[in-house]
Amino acid sequence: MAQIEFSKGVPEETIPNIRLTRSPDGETGRAYFYFEAASVLSAERKDEITGMYLIDNEGEIITREVKGKFVNGKISALEAIVTFNSPAEWDRFMRFMESYSQEHGLEFLGNS
Repeated sequence: MAQIEFSKGVPEETIPNIRLTRSPDGETGRAYFYFEAASVLSAERKDEITGMYLIDNEGEIITREVKGKFVNGKISALEAIVTFNSPAEWDRFMRFMESYSQEHGLEFLGNS
């Protein structure tokens, strides 16, 4: 089980676009998540967004760096950033992404 949540216990149904960056020495990096029309934003939902939680069988990766994208005064998307401060954090994130990708039918698209 690998899932993303913005409110504890409420799985996000929208599959994000994800962009990864990593420093040349491999010590640090970031994952940028973009959720167009995230299910947590639907009018019926009243869940409080408390962060982004990446949950799998190893535990959780948590970020509080979550922002709304507004169009004409209405929230239309969510953006989140996960920062890695060591190769071990990067490796842990990649294990999560492997599980999440397999369960949700995602594939890696490299630079062309």
